[in-house]
Amino acid sequence: MSAIEAIILGVVQGLTEFLPISSTAHVRIVPAFLGWKDPGAAFTAVIQLGTMAAVVIYFRSDLLRIAKVWIKSLTDAEARKEHDAKMGWYIILGTIPVGIFGLIFKHQIETAARSLWVIGTVMILFSLVMAAADATAKRVRNVEDLNRGDAIFIGLWQALALVPGVSRSGSTITAGLFRGLDEVAAARYSFLLSIPAVVASGLFELKGIGADKCAHGVTNCQTASVPTTVIATLAAFGVGYWAIGFLLKWLSTHNLKPFVIYRVLILAASGTIS
Repeated sequence: MSAIEAIILGVVQGLTEFLPISSTAHVRIVPAFLGWKDPGAAFTAVIQLGTMAAVVIYFRSDLLRIAKVWIKSLTDAEARKEHDAKMGWYIILGTIPVGIFGLIFKHQIETAARSLWVIGTVMILFSLVMAAADATAKRVRNVEDLNRGDAIFIGLWQALALVPGVSRSGSTITAGLFRGLDEVAAARYSFLLSIPAVVASGLFELKGIGADKCAHGVTNCQTASVPTTVIATLAAFGVGYWAIGFLLKWLSTHNLKPFVIYRVLILAASGTIS
């Protein structure tokens, strides 16, 4: 993989990680459009560490406050009543499903699920789900109203994003809308919930960077070296930091409809490449 390819894929990752359009799908589709080989599941997972670094820095005040109160709540009954302490548990609860399913279906995620036809089909099918949530959502609850049931429900939906084309942010924001949250509340929890799962996935796949072979059952792949992966990760960080602010501002005055339309267009485009 060249440095130019790494920069482009890093920018794509940064732009699409937080928008509900599936970064994993785009990091697979864009190389196919440009005539490049599949960068592989390991590369895709590792460069997400860049966008997760952007989340940590963007929400550093929230994360420090949540961590501080959550730790205190382990021994202080009064602290357990605070929303930040509960939020710490909600992030943990919401992460469990994706961890379990990610380990069970690791092989399928890295091989068959990366088919362009699978990605295109999933993009359109989940677009219908997003459209249904957007049309029926009550939007009467904010982030302070999150509860244990929300955490479990949204966490299960996050596990759906193991399939490229679903979109992790898309699945969790959609789930939040189905639970009556408004878009901004759903997005904020989505971003915080992403940190443990994506960081764990990226660290787990680090060993695959630089390996001079394709995953079993995958053809037309290419090797990403450590330097090119670092370049892509840095690009993903910079663009991802901007994308977080953009989406939060967008959702304060808009709905998901433009993203639904975009996903349908990507399906049509995916059908033109083999």
